[in-house]
Amino acid sequence: MVGTMETKKVKEKGLYWKLFWATFRLSAFTFGGGYVIVPLMRREFVLHRHWIEDDEMLDLTAIAQSTPGAMAVNAAVLVGYRVAGIPGALLSMLATVLPPFIILSIVSLFYAQFRDNWVVDLVMKGMQAGVAAVICDVVVSMGWNVLKLRRVLPVIMLVGAFVASCFFDWNVVLIILVCAVIGAVDTWRRERAEKKKGKGEAGK
Repeated sequence: MVGTMETKKVKEKGLYWKLFWATFRLSAFTFGGGYVIVPLMRREFVLHRHWIEDDEMLDLTAIAQSTPGAMAVNAAVLVGYRVAGIPGALLSMLATVLPPFIILSIVSLFYAQFRDNWVVDLVMKGMQAGVAAVICDVVVSMGWNVLKLRRVLPVIMLVGAFVASCFFDWNVVLIILVCAVIGAVDTWRRERAEKKKGKGEAGK
């Protein structure tokens, strides 16, 4: 009964349409790859609509990066699932794929004109500067969330991942796997310590 009421409430508020339109708009006006859409999704779903928390957005980004496929699509699917379950995931996936499909279909009809047009070339070069700025924004904003935890291990992992990728040219998949193992072990260790602490207090 409660589940039915919640479903009706979701439909009455038009959550599915809002999710579809927000994701469609983000995908249509995002240039530069999957990392560029992350700060835009954070601004839309965390800061503006308050559908998910900042820490959740960080976790979803890590999962989207570590799973196969385009990061923008993966991130949209995960956010959609978190907001509205399986229907939300399917809507987000459709909304993310449609804009590139439409745009590329149009561009393919005029490919020769686009390829040799100096105006298009200048626009693309200008977008590269914007993309670099947006990526810097997501690194600073989401990296700050890690620093706010005030724990040594996440900071070491953050710096270590940067050094491994930038200076030693480690494969991103390997870096993610190593960080995942370290994070899992650390979480298990802290949960075990909390359980022991709880038993000790109960014994008193």
